Amino acid sequence: MARKTELKDKEKLFCEYFCETRNARLAAAKAGYGIMTGRSAVRLINRKDIKSEIERLDKSGLVNTQEIIAGYRQLAFGSVADALKLLYCDENPTDLEKEKLELFNVSEIKRPKGGGIEIKFFDRMKALEHLEAMSKGDENFEKALPFYRALEKSAEAVKADDE
Repeated sequence: MARKTELKDKEKLFCEYFCETRNARLAAAKAGYGIMTGRSAVRLINRKDIKSEIERLDKSGLVNTQEIIAGYRQLAFGSVADALKLLYCDENPTDLEKEKLELFNVSEIKRPKGGGIEIKFFDRMKALEHLEAMSKGDENFEKALPFYRALEKSAEAVKADDE
């Protein structure tokens, strides 16, 4: 059965919140999806019509400089406590526990064949450099947007690998 091209109000809200936060789980929660927001988020973010709407909103300029600054601030000053919990956890966390982890600063997670876990973080200094350039009104701050988009794609890939 083909999916309707018209999104429901809740789905439109999800797209708007996703464009603001770049966090699918948070967007699903803010849009009013139930208790299992992580599952709803994964289901929504993988739909072609939702992806198209997010792309349309992105092109329309919904993502503004303040949102980019907020993302860089989170990269530069955000906590890595949940990543450390994951690193030192003796057993695999449940799906519900994984949904609660804040891993925005994580660029890559690997499980080597020999056991253990490897976690790589985004470069805080690069984020600080971009924040500094943006705060000075540097004309080159437009270069920050592709870097932020690359970080976003990497975070989505980590999330997909984790699921």
